[in-house]
Amino acid sequence: MSNDGKNFSSFVDKIKDYHFEWKHLLVLFIVLIFFQIIISFIHKISLDELQNETQDWYKRDSAEKIASLTTTSIELLLETSNVFFNPEIDYQKDMVQAFNIIYSQQLLQENIEELYVLVSMDHHIFAIKDGNDLFKYFFASELLETDELGPQNQAVKIYSEKEEYIRQTEQIYTQEEGGHTFHVFVPLVPNGEYAGAVYLKISPDFSFINKQVVASYDQTAFIFSALILFGLLAMFYISSYTVKERDETQKMLFQEREQHLREQINFQKETLFTKRIYHTHHKAEKIMGFIKEDIHALTPENFSEYKERVYKYANFVSRVIYDMKWYDPPVQTIRGIMFRTDLNKVIRFLVENLFKRVSENVKRIQFQLELDETLPVVNINENVVWEIIEPLIQNSIDHSNTKNLEIKISTKYERSENKGYLKICDNGQGIRDEFLQPNDAGTRKLFLENVSTKKDASNSGYGCYLSYEIARRCGWRLDAFNQSKGGCCFVISMEIRS
Repeated sequence: MSNDGKNFSSFVDKIKDYHFEWKHLLVLFIVLIFFQIIISFIHKISLDELQNETQDWYKRDSAEKIASLTTTSIELLLETSNVFFNPEIDYQKDMVQAFNIIYSQQLLQENIEELYVLVSMDHHIFAIKDGNDLFKYFFASELLETDELGPQNQAVKIYSEKEEYIRQTEQIYTQEEGGHTFHVFVPLVPNGEYAGAVYLKISPDFSFINKQVVASYDQTAFIFSALILFGLLAMFYISSYTVKERDETQKMLFQEREQHLREQINFQKETLFTKRIYHTHHKAEKIMGFIKEDIHALTPENFSEYKERVYKYANFVSRVIYDMKWYDPPVQTIRGIMFRTDLNKVIRFLVENLFKRVSENVKRIQFQLELDETLPVVNINENVVWEIIEPLIQNSIDHSNTKNLEIKISTKYERSENKGYLKICDNGQGIRDEFLQPNDAGTRKLFLENVSTKKDASNSGYGCYLSYEIARRCGWRLDAFNQSKGGCCFVISMEIRS
């Protein structure tokens, strides 16, 4: 075999050590080209917007300059003329001819459609359209009926509405129609006295400039895209030789690891969800006991009171069951303008109809309520508020380790800050310092999942965690600290939106 044949074989063997994956490269090419087309399209739109904004300004400015120049020419001709009524006929013809020249020069321009001198007499607006009528008006105070266009004319309509404004300000007034046509009114003030307004209807056209700019940009974008495409092709053609084929063993290892992680994650999800169901089931079980007691104790005298209480119990049980189904419920089921919850009323209900009804150690617990009646309603679901407050009060009861427990619940509304505050404090042993330490995300350990001071924490550590997470979804901030005189405090701060 010749040297050329050996070199070719070695080259082919080296190529086999690499994996080209042309399908992936093709997809990448298509994506890049698609992005380039989008960028070109966006750039083109931006260029059109820039041109349109620039031209709109220039169109308006040029229209006002043309109108101002026309008005200035008429004013100068009037001010420099010494003609009186019944002047020599030759000089009168010269004046009429001069007026007609001003009219014709402007109307000969492609963009000017109408030119009038608008004057008012006897509550009627007249539009002078030629030099002879203009001469008669200024030097003989005569007007022809043909100069009255009628109130339906667009120029007359606009001038009748803005005449007083133009007269008082003596400034140019321009009204745009359809983005292409300008109605320009320039005050006519010969010898310093307001006599009317010069009206021009101008429709500047710069479409030929747009076409030329867009055509030039299309050519540039096409060449630029072609260069990028060829550059990418060359880059991928060269880089494909530097990418080795994936190792099959490593691929199998990754697949095995992925399968293991998937099984582990599914197991953790099932375990955590089971614990959450146990936690919510315990709440529902307690409330259902209260419902049974109220139904057994139902009499005609207490029917209304018990009916309202059982109704609230049932709503809370429904929410608990909903949480079993959707641990991360949609935000519209938590907060919204349709909810108007009286926070003080919820606190009183929980204390009177929930915690004071618990049979275990009720006598050793004293509740002190200091509720600010000026606190506005909050746009949070009442049962969600219940889910936040109830675990915090229960936490004070379960972890107080004191014979005579005092729980103080207070609300306060700071009108200047537009904020509301809810405090739940007790005189127990407080929270251990290690549980008040924040993690890297700034969350105290007390509010982390599955964290509890109980010896058997298999089904504990979810009360404060759930309160914290639900409060966060409500847009509230939950914090905890120990009091200097003993005991702990939970503080909920909330934005009040009126």
